[in-house]
Amino acid sequence: MSLLGKAGPASAALESGFAAHRDGVDRLLASYAAIPRDANVRLAKKTSNLFRARARNNAPGLDVSGLNRVIAVDPAARTADVAGMTTYEDLVAATLPYGLSPLVVPQLKTITLGGAVTGLGIESTSFRNGLPHESVLEMDLLTGAGEIVTTSPTGENSDLFRGFPNSYGTLGYSTRLKIELEPVLPYVALRHVRFHDLRELEAAMAQIVAERGHDGEQVDYLDGVVFTADESYLILGRQTDEPGPVSDYTGMDVYYKSIRHDGAQPKRDRLTIHDYLWRWDTDWFWCSRAFGTQNPAVRRFWPKQYRRSSFYWKLIALDQKYDIGDRLEARRGNPPRERVVQDIEVPIERTADFLDWFLAEIPIEPIWLCPLRLRDDSASPDERLWPLYPLEPGRTYVNVGFWSAVPTTPGQVEGAANRAIERKVTELDGHKSLYSDSYYDRDEFAQLYGGDVYTRLKKNYDPDHRLLDLYSKAVQRK
Repeated sequence: MSLLGKAGPASAALESGFAAHRDGVDRLLASYAAIPRDANVRLAKKTSNLFRARARNNAPGLDVSGLNRVIAVDPAARTADVAGMTTYEDLVAATLPYGLSPLVVPQLKTITLGGAVTGLGIESTSFRNGLPHESVLEMDLLTGAGEIVTTSPTGENSDLFRGFPNSYGTLGYSTRLKIELEPVLPYVALRHVRFHDLRELEAAMAQIVAERGHDGEQVDYLDGVVFTADESYLILGRQTDEPGPVSDYTGMDVYYKSIRHDGAQPKRDRLTIHDYLWRWDTDWFWCSRAFGTQNPAVRRFWPKQYRRSSFYWKLIALDQKYDIGDRLEARRGNPPRERVVQDIEVPIERTADFLDWFLAEIPIEPIWLCPLRLRDDSASPDERLWPLYPLEPGRTYVNVGFWSAVPTTPGQVEGAANRAIERKVTELDGHKSLYSDSYYDRDEFAQLYGGDVYTRLKKNYDPDHRLLDLYSKAVQRK
């Protein structure tokens, strides 16, 4: 029986959860009404996973303090009602006791569900479950007009439901999302398969996506890492309830280092489902090495509670505020460095082409790979189910993630490396995520990210332009 149909303590707890949520929405609406009409609207939140410049703004932010909890989990229906500012860390903690998980759990604990829907998210289930917004059944959104509207795939506001993903808060903010959940088993058995040729890796990835298996074993999770052109890996995960020893990468051992091996046969490993979902968070993939925390002498004394992405982000924010990295480079006689923190998608058959170019032109390694397909393959290839990030139904893409900085060259245009990446991605019929620096001109941006559809949505749901438009928020320097 659904939780919604039970009487007694469960139904009382359910009503209490929704009552607390309503109070949070009321505070949000009051804070929105209090913001001067000529001020940019922003969220008053302590964490962020954005790497691009934000508009300077002294106006108070939206009060989202009451929108950070799981409202209800219905284990029978395999759904959850979740407030928009709830982190995936809290969402997973609420669903795993039922043996359930969100269909896609982005890699970092402080990513919020609402953020992953309006700003996209991806993980190793995306080759079978698509992107986080595809598991949303219904949303309540605060629009730029200051109204709470309920949206779903069909009905009066279905255009906003389809246009909300990749809008980055420029059409509104989610206050409640009802999402699908899927059953998970207690453990994940891993195989790390090595490749010496990127085209062989590309072909194997395509085969695994098509068959959902490899060498006679089921594949439930799929991502990969490229270290060099002749050393790359696919990481294949299989759910299992078989008891046995498991690895722990929250201590001295570093997860991405465990992937590497010289053998022709896959290297095997096992994690609990909880530790698998957060395997990348402890060391922010591999980016914790910039802070020295992968050095055993440092790691031994670095408190465990600070081995997580949210703390590393605070260090990055300090660097951005005070230009610490560039100051240190200048003391060594080196030029400033250009931040190259991006996730892009290209069709799977162009993955090796992009990687060949990237490894030759951009001095960053390792590189993360994550294949994805839209869940709904029933639409025609020309139909854009999600117009602000128009991936083709029935086509497999690969997300390529790279997160570091490169030396600048005197006389080069600002963002030279990022601009080159944008040109290459467009040439290969791909897209890039908008959480970091972008340099497109307005016409190209409109062609890639919604165009006239976005203009109509903006007019309908933010007629007074209380919120920044997408180009201003994602591209224009502040």
